[in-house]
Amino acid sequence: MPKITIDEQEYEIDDLSNEAKASLEMLIATDQKIRELQRDMAIAQTARVAYARAAQEALPQKDDAVKSVKNDSAPSKQEALQA
Repeated sequence: MPKITIDEQEYEIDDLSNEAKASLEMLIATDQKIRELQRDMAIAQTARVAYARAAQEALPQKDDAVKSVKNDSAPSKQEALQA
C-alpha cells in the first residue's frame, strides 16, 4: 500500500478520507504549478537580461552621443560666416 509522510508521520493513502486525498492531490498539483512558474520566471529573467544587453549595445555610446550632439548643434563654417 502506498504511504505518504507528513510532519514526520506516515499515513496509508488508502486509509485517508476522500477529503484528505483530494487535498493531497491539490497540494501536489500546486507544488507542480509552483515549479512550473519558477521555471517560467527563470526563463523570463534570462530573456530580460539578454534584451537589456541588446538594448544597451544598440544605444549610442556616451562619447559618441556627446560628439553627435556637439556636431549637430555647432554651426557650420558657412553658417558662422553668415552670422
